[in-house]
Amino acid sequence: MPSSAVSSPRRLVSQPPLHSPATNVFLFLVAFRLLNALAVRTFFQPDEFFQSLEPAWQIAFGKDQGAWVTWEWHQQLRSSLHPLFFAAVYKVTDLLATTLRLSATTRADLLIAGPKSAQAVIAAIGDFYTWKLATRVYGPDSRGAWTTLFATILNPWQWFCSTRTLSNCVETTVTIVALDQWPWQWSTGASAVRSRSSKPGAHKGAIDESRALLSSLRRCLCLAALAVILRPTNVLIWATLATVAWVRSGWTQRKVLVRETLLCGSMVLGVSAVADRLFYGFWTFPPLRFLYFNIAQSLAVFYGRNDWHYYLSQGYPLLLTTLLPFAIVGLFRTLNTRTFSAADHVQTAIRLQLATICLVMPLVLSLISHKEVRFIYPLLPSLHILAAPPLVQFFYPAVYSRSSSASTPQRLILISLVFTNLVIGFYTSLYHASGVINVLTYLRGQHEAHGSSSVTSALTPRASPGITAGFLMPCHSTPWRSHMVFPTIDAWALTCDPPIDQTPAEKAVYRDEADQFYDNPSLFLREHMRGGLRYTPSRPSYQHGGHSTVDARAAETWTHEWPDYLIFFQHLEPTMHSLLRASSYDECWRTYNTAWHDDWRRRGDVVVWCLDPSEQDGWRAQKQRHAQVAQDRHFNRIIKGFQHDARRQQKQGWKALIPSRSSFSSLWSSSPTPPRYTTFSEWRRAAQSYFSPHLSWQENLRSLFAPRPVSHWPWPGNRRSLTLWERLWSPAPPTPAPGIWRFVPSSLLNWLKNRESYESHADREMWE
Repeated sequence: MPSSAVSSPRRLVSQPPLHSPATNVFLFLVAFRLLNALAVRTFFQPDEFFQSLEPAWQIAFGKDQGAWVTWEWHQQLRSSLHPLFFAAVYKVTDLLATTLRLSATTRADLLIAGPKSAQAVIAAIGDFYTWKLATRVYGPDSRGAWTTLFATILNPWQWFCSTRTLSNCVETTVTIVALDQWPWQWSTGASAVRSRSSKPGAHKGAIDESRALLSSLRRCLCLAALAVILRPTNVLIWATLATVAWVRSGWTQRKVLVRETLLCGSMVLGVSAVADRLFYGFWTFPPLRFLYFNIAQSLAVFYGRNDWHYYLSQGYPLLLTTLLPFAIVGLFRTLNTRTFSAADHVQTAIRLQLATICLVMPLVLSLISHKEVRFIYPLLPSLHILAAPPLVQFFYPAVYSRSSSASTPQRLILISLVFTNLVIGFYTSLYHASGVINVLTYLRGQHEAHGSSSVTSALTPRASPGITAGFLMPCHSTPWRSHMVFPTIDAWALTCDPPIDQTPAEKAVYRDEADQFYDNPSLFLREHMRGGLRYTPSRPSYQHGGHSTVDARAAETWTHEWPDYLIFFQHLEPTMHSLLRASSYDECWRTYNTAWHDDWRRRGDVVVWCLDPSEQDGWRAQKQRHAQVAQDRHFNRIIKGFQHDARRQQKQGWKALIPSRSSFSSLWSSSPTPPRYTTFSEWRRAAQSYFSPHLSWQENLRSLFAPRPVSHWPWPGNRRSLTLWERLWSPAPPTPAPGIWRFVPSSLLNWLKNRESYESHADREMWE
């Protein structure tokens, strides 16, 4: 390919118009993300709930509705603009449920789906403006623009994360919309060249263009200020772009940039300050406190440290997955662009600046010890745009070429990449860490079964009896009131507040509540549970209006009440069996959570123990039914094996009587064949294996001639295993004659052939 074609992505990917209106694209993206939001049923980050939905729940319904407002809100580290948006969503959703007179169950489902749907629209806007910016870079209806859109849709990270109520997701959408409005011409000097044009009507056109550019700049700066308010680290993107624009533009553009930045920034800061004043009750500036706590006090380190190369070795691979090699090639080609045509001047400048921010932001954030992949999430739309030309260049011949053999490898690679993305997306959104979401659905069902499920009682705490639940898990392992919904579900969980205003020596030995529990579960339960391990309740609270009181000396110091339901991860099950073996707690429900996890405390199923004997009996009966169904299926497979052999014998006649590897021969293969010892050394090793050094010679001698334990043979019966004496001196069994199957009665063969089902109880009794 010529070098000019490689250096000009627009020329590489341009194609005839496809006549797809932007409105249709946007509506498709909204429908797609709504489906995406409702399909995601897994847990990713606690901030998805505790930095947005929990404070929003408190704003919408009041402080007495059981929302868990974490320490960072008490320290004024977060802007209230994000939860205020979801509080409005909650209000509208609740008003709709009240107007339609929906049941409490339907209202709860609607309140859970409301924020998801709102975030889905926000994610669709981000996808739409990613495509719009790609059309500015590669041209309208170009292959590069459509490839960017397809890459955005098929990216498993987008499917997994974009519809979650994280502030990073809103930040990503706001950032890409602002980038689409940014005056990219200022970084090329193109506006100054056009302003000196001497063509007729050029002056009027320049004025109109200047007004449109100023309006676009104001929208961009307002959105950029909002992104910085939501996530202060977003300032790295705009500082980089502003620096490039300042260096390459004239003084007129510089004055406009400074003036509009001050005006738009002040306006957004004013709105944010008023909102924070109403939320916190006093004047505060959360972005400044955020930087103070995370940088000056290094509290972010309390939640984990990462290697300096985290964003390079893990961040970008997680964001891009199968697009990683194409994004790397796109970055390399863009940064090595040396020559370009006048028509591609602005487009090349856009790509160069997008590539620059994709390098600057991870580089600066790598200096901070605490790193997370979602911190660089706002760069993903830019990476999609930069990865489009390599994708088109590699896969376009395979998609549109008529040659079947030459493009087969590319087609196979494309199919495998798409399939891999689909598998990753569906697994992470439907299965991985799904149990911590499902357990709250179970608790809502138990609340409706044992408490009042009316809408009035659901809105009024303690107006009717409810249930209690305790989560012996690492802190914030599950959502809270945003998924429990009912305030009459009285729940508690282990906390993990950081060491605020402590000396470095105190921080070094600090252990939060969750750490204390996992350090010594027995000691924690004795000291922090009401009554310790000696006074556990015998009945659930909803049966008699509360747990019985315990001895005053045993209840002097305690933090938590023993709940009706104890929820923990599977790896803790042996410990709980040991500590609560004398209590009334027993398993009453469990659900799959994950097959693997980087935190050993969160591995395995989610297990629920309860105090209600009827629930325990019901769960045991359900497990027995499942076991019986599994046994029935196994029995049916055995019967089908007999049927298959019978049909084969009827079809092949006497040739089928020769023994083969079938279900019949598998029965005989499990019989212990006496070994033939040809040398004395083999006999001695076999004899020594029967003697234990921990037994006396009399016991060893008795065990030598005693029958071995009966082995469990498959159907039709069991046979006793041979003793050592029998194994040594019994002759080898005769080889069965090839015609052994001729003795099977033909009536039995015909019966097996014509019989279609062996499900009835009478048939099982006959075969048993």
